[in-house]
Amino acid sequence: VQLQASGGGLVQAGGSLRLSCAASGRTFSSYSMGWFRQAPGKEREFVATISWKGSNTYYADSVKGRFTISRDNAKNTVYLQMNSLKPEDTAVYYCAARNIDRLGILLGEYAYWGQGTQVTVSS
Repeated sequence: VQLQASGGGLVQAGGSLRLSCAASGRTFSSYSMGWFRQAPGKEREFVATISWKGSNTYYADSVKGRFTISRDNAKNTVYLQMNSLKPEDTAVYYCAARNIDRLGILLGEYAYWGQGTQVTVSS
């Protein structure tokens, strides 16, 4: 599966953005999906994950209550709605996929990665 992330940009603190990740292939619904991010000088970290049908989700503590992951299997797309953004959310955001219907929070659990989209939150 190939992934294409989009929707990043520059936003003021307290604002919102919605990231999208479009997947190629006919078996998108067979992949659990995740969002990760990498800030300058830091390691890539887990943000959120969603199961095949979208019935289960899990979030990093740092984004819980502010970010929402969702998916539309008919459109082969996963979303990350980001509200109440903070300057510390500034990072390149990556979507990832794995062919296992189990939530995953580790980078090594994902076989497929998108190219990343930059999110910058100004104070």
